[in-house]
Amino acid sequence: MNDIYTQLIGRENSDNPVSVAIVGAGQMGTEIITQIGEMKGMQVTVVVDLNEELARKGFLYMKNKSDLFFTNNIDEAEDAVKKGKTIVTENYKVATRLSMVEAVVDATGSIELGVVIGLDCIDHKKHIIMMNVECDITIGPLLRKMAENAGVVYSMAAGDEPAAIMELYRFAKALGFEVIAAGKGKNNPLNLYATPDTEHEMAKARKMSPRMLCEFVDGSKTAIEMASVSNATGLIVDVPGMHGATAKVPELNKVFIPKKDGGILHNRGIVDFSIGVHPGVFLIIHTDNPRIQEGLVQRDMGNGPYYTLYRPFHLCSIEVPLTIAQAVFYKESHGHPKSYLTSECIAVAKKDIKEGETLDGIGEYCYRVSIDRYDSALDKGYIPAGLVHGTKARTNISKNTVVTYEMVDSVHDTVLLQFRKIQDRLYVK
Repeated sequence: MNDIYTQLIGRENSDNPVSVAIVGAGQMGTEIITQIGEMKGMQVTVVVDLNEELARKGFLYMKNKSDLFFTNNIDEAEDAVKKGKTIVTENYKVATRLSMVEAVVDATGSIELGVVIGLDCIDHKKHIIMMNVECDITIGPLLRKMAENAGVVYSMAAGDEPAAIMELYRFAKALGFEVIAAGKGKNNPLNLYATPDTEHEMAKARKMSPRMLCEFVDGSKTAIEMASVSNATGLIVDVPGMHGATAKVPELNKVFIPKKDGGILHNRGIVDFSIGVHPGVFLIIHTDNPRIQEGLVQRDMGNGPYYTLYRPFHLCSIEVPLTIAQAVFYKESHGHPKSYLTSECIAVAKKDIKEGETLDGIGEYCYRVSIDRYDSALDKGYIPAGLVHGTKARTNISKNTVVTYEMVDSVHDTVLLQFRKIQDRLYVK
């Protein structure tokens, strides 16, 4: 990695810290704000949330806070920043349009808002740090291409598992290894039929939203994150939904390998997840060069020809400032989707859905997110999971059924839908 620390010290010494806007002051946003408060050469200039109180709470644990100034007016914000104040606002446009801001972090989790924020960042030449993985797997290729054309960076966020996997992937590919599998550990117990109600007590104990915890427990987040990795690398889904095999770290290079060698894989170059690895992300790599194999044996990497690269931690939002710095200083991302989708996230009914029922959001009651190959999902008429929220069932949908376009009323005519149509038409491999 480039010398980010030296660059930050340089900005600190020149009294010109990197200026950051955070959209979404929930658990993740608050951690980013707090972590930046511990650093040199970077500052939070704007925090956006649904109301002023929530935005102000984001600064609760930050050291050396400047005066907070609330406004939804961009001109007022410009004047206040010149006077040394930090802006709290309910208006995302203050974040995306304030002249001083260099990078915007989307920590909202809202797919619809993510598209609008991304477009406004591109229009006003702000780097986009996309913690909103749900948005990335729905419309990421188009946003990334538009950002690139505008001369700004669209990036996954360091600390999230997709970016942590990308660090291993780039390392392995640069050295010429074949990547057999890329994966993550399943950090929470897997219950495909979890709801916010079943996770309420655990969420309370962990100071999380029940909806957010449900998204982890029912497997939706795992599917979303591995789709993001797939779309950034071109690695495919071996089977719909992935294998999700039980394996601890020492067993990974015996399980996530081709069937002919005693593993479970039908294909080489896949994304998956393991129950039994916690925390961390992994790569299974291969070489048939006997001299390289000998060198790996000497370094205690096993006898091969399959080897495990394992990153035993990911610090989530605590690492995000590194991505901000990398985008600002070096115009580089921690990972981003290719110009087309390789994998699609799809919606699988968690219960019997009645005709006329309005489908809710990811991590709620109606459906969980799974993963399939993009071309297969397209052929079967599966509606992307990112477009399901707010649609109405046109017919009864049985539990465990994958939701198709034909099963729901027309998706609302939104900016998200229009840009997804453009992406599907123009950015197909």
